[in-house]
Amino acid sequence: MPTQFDAIIIGTGQAGPSLAARLANAGRKVAIVERKLFGGTCVNTGCIPTKTMVASAYAAHMARRAADFGVGIEGAVRVDMRRVKARKDEISGKSRTGVESWLKNLPNCTVYEGHARFESPTMVAVGDARLTAPRIFINVGGRALVPDMPGIAEVPFLTNSSMMRVDFLPRHLVIVGGSYIGLEFGQMFRRFGSEVTIVEKAPRLIAREDEDISACIKDILEAEGIHIRLNAECVAFSKRGDEIVARAQCDEGPPDVVGSHLLMAVGRRPNTSDLGLENAGVLTDDRGYIAVDDQLQTSTQGIWALGDCNGKGGFTHTSYNDFEIVAANLLDHDPRRVSDRIKAYALYIDPPLGRAGMTEAQVRQSGRKALLATRPMTKVGRAVEKGESQGFMKILVDAETRQILGAAILGVGGDEVIHSILDVMYAKAPYTVIQRAVHIHPTVSELVPTMLGDLKPLG
Repeated sequence: MPTQFDAIIIGTGQAGPSLAARLANAGRKVAIVERKLFGGTCVNTGCIPTKTMVASAYAAHMARRAADFGVGIEGAVRVDMRRVKARKDEISGKSRTGVESWLKNLPNCTVYEGHARFESPTMVAVGDARLTAPRIFINVGGRALVPDMPGIAEVPFLTNSSMMRVDFLPRHLVIVGGSYIGLEFGQMFRRFGSEVTIVEKAPRLIAREDEDISACIKDILEAEGIHIRLNAECVAFSKRGDEIVARAQCDEGPPDVVGSHLLMAVGRRPNTSDLGLENAGVLTDDRGYIAVDDQLQTSTQGIWALGDCNGKGGFTHTSYNDFEIVAANLLDHDPRRVSDRIKAYALYIDPPLGRAGMTEAQVRQSGRKALLATRPMTKVGRAVEKGESQGFMKILVDAETRQILGAAILGVGGDEVIHSILDVMYAKAPYTVIQRAVHIHPTVSELVPTMLGDLKPLG
């Protein structure tokens, strides 16, 4: 006989555990299923471990720059990759065990460890167990996409997940993919001491961003000695002794890149292909993302999809917001929607990029009248004082409503400063609210009002 629950949650990423707690605390009988590591991508192979490693790389970078600040360090800076990995494992491990302990000690919640598969719209199998519930929530996340590129099956390669096991310094790390994952790992390992080449098929890095952002990031990375190969349309792989050869017929440079290790960072795919979704009538798009409506319900009544598997965000913060939307609708009678969300995210190279709302290209494509202001970080006192004045700020405003349309802050503190802009956007307030605010000196944030005072029509 199947075990009856009020709700079944598949996956323990950012949305699942919090939803389990809300439902359990509301008196619902909840089952939550995890087939591998508690905490999902963010805790185990994403945000927490990678940003921990970014911090180690930043420490090495600043140690090498110590003389710029009048500080003397005897001898060469040495990075102990085993200690870097141990620190990362400790921090990530505490988060993972914290999630696991929380769920296993949560009243009204039963944890099942194993692979979940739908047998019907209301029944899920986990090993020999059969669970049934009128409401089922899918929170299975995603994994690295590895396209069937020529020669890829003949060479060893790493992904963002297997990079978490690296406790050595690659002599020459070749990274295929010039977007967020590739750039973060590229700068990180360059600062650890590896030679790094980034191969990107597009004509510029992170093509979703504006061209001036892409160009500035390229300059920042190349200044640290990272090789960047663009327009690599015909990437293929082969072995040459112990080396890996990536064919990259680019506009500039030799056609082949020869390295010791290969990282594939060309995108993500949802973990939906082995859930038996067809048995529940749950529809997906051609990439495997589960189709959902504005309140995250799937094509089957009583089934919701949250987090990376629904293609509505792909970030930890959007996954958590998915939980908030579902909980608000089911428990609080508050009709929250995905469409209420403003796109916002960060790129954690150094200096970081904080992004909110529309890009300049999107504003131009919209045809609306808009105002634009920019400010180089060399004109930001706090950045100059810290010796970190690379990058620039940019903000776009609707000329008629005076509401902020979008912003990009590529510079020290940009991942934090962007929130002062984002909050005004959520308030639907005119830009003059933040322009007239008195910010603390000396900070990076204090230059946002100053920048808004320089708005000009978007030409």
